[in-house]
Amino acid sequence: MTTGLPQGDLRLLDTDLARQMLTSKLYARLGLIWTDGRPRVVPTWFHWTGEEIVMTTYLAGPELGVRHPARRVAVLRANPNVDISIGTDDVQPRAISIRGRANVTEVDGVADEYALAAKRYLGEEAATSLLQSAARPGTRQARIAVRPTWVGLLDFETRLPSPLGGIL
Repeated sequence: MTTGLPQGDLRLLDTDLARQMLTSKLYARLGLIWTDGRPRVVPTWFHWTGEEIVMTTYLAGPELGVRHPARRVAVLRANPNVDISIGTDDVQPRAISIRGRANVTEVDGVADEYALAAKRYLGEEAATSLLQSAARPGTRQARIAVRPTWVGLLDFETRLPSPLGGIL
């Protein structure tokens, strides 16, 4: 039961609903502030480590056709404050919203969390094929790790939106 914990409480991460969202095949939607000052939302694979949500993107991958780093890497280094939303599209959606600061590190080859996410999203066989093609000389990834500082949950049964609208 999650009704006793207020929105923002990190203990919400230990609830059944949060665990379902964080281990699902749903995409995370990474909200960030772009260099023009406007918000952007990027759908992305993720892996929950139990302490951080880790997303990856390519910095280089000559054999994959990646010629330059994903722009979001520079954007996150300039302003690491993010909001991540993971949720269903059901009539009564279930969702988790997580705020935190992105820590970007560079990885030669394929980040471990990318491999774990690929297996969860694609299944073992398809992930193996993808990872073999990605693990080539010159491949570099950015590991974007977000440690939650605020958590909100909605399930429209025990946790409803605020009367003021949305997850406060």
